[in-house]
Amino acid sequence: MNRRAHWERIYATQPVERVGWYRPHLDTSLTWIQELNLPRRARILDVGGGASTLVDDLLTLGFEDITVLDLSATALAHARARLGLRADQVTWMEADITEAALPEATYDLWHDRAVFHFLTEPEDRARYLERLRRALRPGGFLILATFSPEAPPTCSGLPVVRYDLETLVRTVGPGFHLVHHGREHHVTPGGVAQPYLYTCFQRNEEEKP
Repeated sequence: MNRRAHWERIYATQPVERVGWYRPHLDTSLTWIQELNLPRRARILDVGGGASTLVDDLLTLGFEDITVLDLSATALAHARARLGLRADQVTWMEADITEAALPEATYDLWHDRAVFHFLTEPEDRARYLERLRRALRPGGFLILATFSPEAPPTCSGLPVVRYDLETLVRTVGPGFHLVHHGREHHVTPGGVAQPYLYTCFQRNEEEKP
């Protein structure tokens, strides 16, 4: 299935406020980001941020270097229109994260709520993790939220991989250590329960010779 075409169709045929992942504010993500005490010049990458309001809230908190990556041009356009003049303070990247050309050892925080679990093929997960390891600086943080085992097997018409903590830690692999984890009980605008597993990892500092 063409992922880009699927999500373009989703955003073109229904309001953003009706898509399954939508929340007025990503409260769990915002709380965890603030607890990291990152400097306001920290480089933040929001993977699959699309039409999410996380970027709005990060700007309000004073963060100055935010990149929003999404494969849907329509979703990015929604966000830019909503932000108005503030959109010029954000770097917008239309790309599939499994193919994106990202700068090396750049980001202090990689945030992903509800992208990774859509990667059902091992090859796609490998390409995602390759880009994560390339772009996140040593000592940087990864906030990764996926469907938990209790969640439905599909979302927005696509199959997902549901993760328990042990499996997700093993999947992220070496070079990262788990900082903390938690659960979020999300209910879609249509009333469907979608429990999320939230995790925060830190990339290990490079070993000194």
